[in-house]
Order: sequence, then C-alpha cells, then structure tokens
Amino acid sequence: MHPDHATPAGGAWPRPSENYVPHAHGPDEPPHTHPDPGVDPHQALAAGPRALRVGIGGPVGSGKTALVAALCRALGEELRLAVVTNDIYTTEDADFLLRNGVLPAERIRAVETGCCPHTAIRDDISANLDAVEDLEATLGPLDLVLVESGGDNLTATFSKGLIDRQIFVVDVAGGDKVPRKGGPGVTAADLLVINKTDLAPLVGADLAVMDRDAKERRGELPTVFLSLVEDRAATPVAEWIRILVGVRGPAG
Repeated sequence: MHPDHATPAGGAWPRPSENYVPHAHGPDEPPHTHPDPGVDPHQALAAGPRALRVGIGGPVGSGKTALVAALCRALGEELRLAVVTNDIYTTEDADFLLRNGVLPAERIRAVETGCCPHTAIRDDISANLDAVEDLEATLGPLDLVLVESGGDNLTATFSKGLIDRQIFVVDVAGGDKVPRKGGPGVTAADLLVINKTDLAPLVGADLAVMDRDAKERRGELPTVFLSLVEDRAATPVAEWIRILVGVRGPAG
C-alpha cells in the first residue's frame, strides 16, 4: 500500500461523518456529496493475507464499468489493484477497461458466467473466486480487488464468501423512485452510489427525493451522489475505498 495512505500518526482515522445532506441549489443543479461517505474504521476488517475485495453491483446501464474505470484511474498508482469483471456470454466489460487503458492487461480477469449475474456472485461463486485467487497468485500481494457483477436487478447481492464490502450502483435515468423501491441491493449495500446526476434535469428526477428515500431505506448506511461526467475520479467512492484499505492494513 502507498505510504501516504497508511494509518495516520496517532493510530486512528477520524470518526465518520453523518450521511450526506444536500445543500441548497437551483432546480437543475445536483446536490454536492460530502467527501466522507461515512466509513466507520472501527467496523473495517482486520489485516489479512489477502486483498480487500469490493463487489460492485447494480442494474444494466447504471454505470458500474465506468465506475470501475474511474476507480482504476484514481487508485491504480497508489494501490496494488486488480479487477474481475462478469458478463454472461462475452468479455465486454473487461474489453472496455482494456481499451481505456485503466490497468495493465494482466491485472484484469473476465468471467463469462453463462448464467444469471446474481448466481455467479451469490449462489455459485466458484468462477469468480478462482479468478480472484488466480490474480493474487499471479501478481503477488494485492491491496484491492474490485469484482464487478454483470448487470442485474435490485435484488442483487454478493456472497460474503466472495467479497468483503459491496457497492451498489443505480442511476437517475430510472427515475427518482428507484431508492424507495428498495430491494437488498439498495437497502443492504455498504455504499449506495446514485449515479449520472448530470442527467437529472433531462429525465425529471428530483435528487432531493432520492436522497430522502435512500436515507429512509438505508438508515445509517452511506449514500453518495455521483456524475462521472463531472468527476472522472469518482472522488467520494475512491475516498471510501482508501479509508477501508488504510484501516485494514496492507496484505501479504
């Protein structure tokens, strides 16, 4: 792990802030997101012999692969990072990452699930687990492995045998009703990302309503709003991961 992201002097990270609270903005302006999305370092995993594994799930078109690419750009120079992608019959998502040059090819593995996406991340995780372990065996100790699910619905969740933390991505194009529709992905993910906020004025989505409903569904679990058009580094998500990796300590 990069020395700048080790546990700070004094041995403790700051206590987490409250959930995101929207500021006053014009009707066509998305709310800002607090840069600390509320990771509690006291609930982070202890250091171990393997990388921190973060699953990224969400519906088709919500922006999962674009988020993975942004996180690779933001974190690839400071963390020992690898990615596993899932598609049913193709390697489309891995090919996107390779075309955009976000990581060297040897740090990306594509899993063709041949089945419903949630089956490969929750019910029979063997193909994904093999891909993660192969990356660690080939590359040596890693700090972080991102596992991107194939596009699924609001019921998608990852097996805890595969990942340590789960990010769930939805987007405003589905309307501001999505958070209140709930489902395990929305209600139980460690971090909910409401993506493509720049499209809200075009689709008539009210971000304040989405924020209110997300809080009602998720309680104290953090939610961030994101536009990868405006923030290509996915800053609040990258910082959430930095804190987790920092408090967990380096692997290997």
